[in-house]
Amino acid sequence: MAWFKKDKKEDEKEEPKITAPVLKTGKVVSDVILRPMVTEKSAHLAAKGQYVFVVSKDATKIQVRNAVRTMYGMTPVSVNVQRVEGKIVRFGRNVGKRKNWKKAIVTLPEGKKIEVYEGV
Repeated sequence: MAWFKKDKKEDEKEEPKITAPVLKTGKVVSDVILRPMVTEKSAHLAAKGQYVFVVSKDATKIQVRNAVRTMYGMTPVSVNVQRVEGKIVRFGRNVGKRKNWKKAIVTLPEGKKIEVYEGV
């Protein structure tokens, strides 16, 4: 055995790997819901029990519903999904376009809340 390789002792156990929750479809929850949207409009909607998330472009309403159920332990009443066209931007003479993206507005049952904006 080379001097740089470390022998594993029997009393040294490997730490268990922490895995992300997986949906029934095989997708990881963090691949469906990318992040919460933090805007003034989303703050007003949160007061009404609606929460806005940026989701992956190929996410469906059912996948978003299951991801919210897995992450926060509550089944949404409704899920609305919108495709958002990327804006045309200019930097001097150069013209470009931002990426297209998708957002989901999740409505929770009356009286239920989730802490989405904890570290924001």
